[in-house]
Amino acid sequence: MPAMFPTTVAAQQLRDYSDRGWTVTETSTGPHLVTDDRIAAVELTGHLAATVRRYLRANNLSGPVIEIRDAHRREIHLVVGAAKAVRAIGMLRGLGMTVHTDGATVPLPDGRSIGWGIAPAEARWIPPLVAISAGVSAARTTARAHLRTVAC
Repeated sequence: MPAMFPTTVAAQQLRDYSDRGWTVTETSTGPHLVTDDRIAAVELTGHLAATVRRYLRANNLSGPVIEIRDAHRREIHLVVGAAKAVRAIGMLRGLGMTVHTDGATVPLPDGRSIGWGIAPAEARWIPPLVAISAGVSAARTTARAHLRTVAC
């Protein structure tokens, strides 16, 4: 009977995702969100991920965040409004960030190496992609200002 518990939890999570209108597929590596015209994702790494998370929290823009627990800090921020954010997507991709749109899949928490930093039930909303873009811009501006003061 103990082997049934993870399956029951997984089934409940899949129902919860479905109730949110998300398309989720099961793969050999676990559940994956399929991005579409309603939901997309932006992947951030390292110091930038931490800085953007603080920016979003300070501006009351936080939404669901998936944390990938590996050697590098990696966060995947779920977002909406990608169809209206072509310039923001271009800017993020131009800076080397991964923006998952148009049917790309994103791993969902599996209880092992992937977890929720901010779970959907804890988030007030799913922020627009441009909020992440603004956070990245703010982080880059702050970093450049800091480098100027250190260099002087």
